[in-house]
Amino acid sequence: MKSSAPRILVVDDEPAVRDLLVYNLRKAHYETLTAFNGRQALEMALQEQPDLILLDLMLPEVDGLDVCRELRSTSKIPIIMLTARGEEVDRVVGLELGADDYVCKPFSVRELMARIKAVLRRSQADEDQSARELSGPAGLRLNVERREVKVGEVVLDLTRLEFDVLYMLLLNAERVLTRERLLEQVWGYDFAGDTRAVDSTIKRLRARLRSADPKADGIQTVRGLGYKFKGSQS
Repeated sequence: MKSSAPRILVVDDEPAVRDLLVYNLRKAHYETLTAFNGRQALEMALQEQPDLILLDLMLPEVDGLDVCRELRSTSKIPIIMLTARGEEVDRVVGLELGADDYVCKPFSVRELMARIKAVLRRSQADEDQSARELSGPAGLRLNVERREVKVGEVVLDLTRLEFDVLYMLLLNAERVLTRERLLEQVWGYDFAGDTRAVDSTIKRLRARLRSADPKADGIQTVRGLGYKFKGSQS
């Protein structure tokens, strides 16, 4: 049985970074697990089922991107990627693979803790929400209580972020939602003006909708503003 305190798996091959993260996480009353390479991270994620993973990109044996790719094929455990790389492409690829967020080294512990809280808050089931179903074109159905999305009889395997973005778009069908509003409502905090996470999530979400039925993709880009969903809701 899981403890009431969220458990966070810290994956980093630098002992100093691991120790810093573990110290601050425990100080904030989180339980911690640690791994120092990608292979160990995959094993611990499978065996321990943590509530969140802090995942370094540069890891021995199996790198962070491959760890993220492997985890996303079987699990929806939230992942925050840690990277010392300066290249934008690494962050974008991590988000494309399904990471929930990323933080660049050297990072502010305070900012990291805020991001952890936001990601954990998103990942928790909305038990206080009553059963509700929203609809869209081509038999698109989103059930809030079951956190299930169907296009006709096809069940879509969405990440938490993809589900929550689709929920916001359907809930506000025909209304334009700015990237900043989506960041606030879905990610749960100000992303310091970096809206690429929204664009990456929208791109993945549209691909999943189209794979079930091209007509199910009612997401439209509103140039210079954000996105809206053109279609019905119930």
